[in-house]
Amino acid sequence: MKKNILIVALILFMSGSAMAQYDFAVGVRSGGTSGLTLKKNYGPSAIEGIVGFWHDGLSLTALWEKNRMAFNEPGLFWYYGVGGHVSIYGDDFDGRGGPAWYKHPHGDDDGDLGLGVDGIVGLEYKIPQAPIAFSLDFKPYLEVVTDGGAFFAIDPGLGIKVAF
Repeated sequence: MKKNILIVALILFMSGSAMAQYDFAVGVRSGGTSGLTLKKNYGPSAIEGIVGFWHDGLSLTALWEKNRMAFNEPGLFWYYGVGGHVSIYGDDFDGRGGPAWYKHPHGDDDGDLGLGVDGIVGLEYKIPQAPIAFSLDFKPYLEVVTDGGAFFAIDPGLGIKVAF
């Protein structure tokens, strides 16, 4: 079963090469890494930056992505790529303070620094004749933190961007 899923995914990714339908976009991403996103397309490739926020913390992510037309549908694109991030942890990550609903999942202490390797795979739809694009993706990452911890997360996300 896993082999069949992998074969279908590879066929979909390689089935069509296309250029994205916008040059630059700015928007928001909601998910494990929630925050502001900036994306610059260079033909079939793109560079995306995400500034992620959570209670007293911040992450900066840079991704290099490839775009492929999905299902021969204009405006619908697969994207996939790799990158990295740096996370800075502030107060209240040790589970003793701040709102429980808005804590970074790793529970690190004030002043900790995390470095990580990221991947991304997703689907984006740019509405024809409108400057709006929607995305759904998975951005798995592996992060090593200065306190000695290492973490893995799948990091699904939903995004909306204004395209220029």
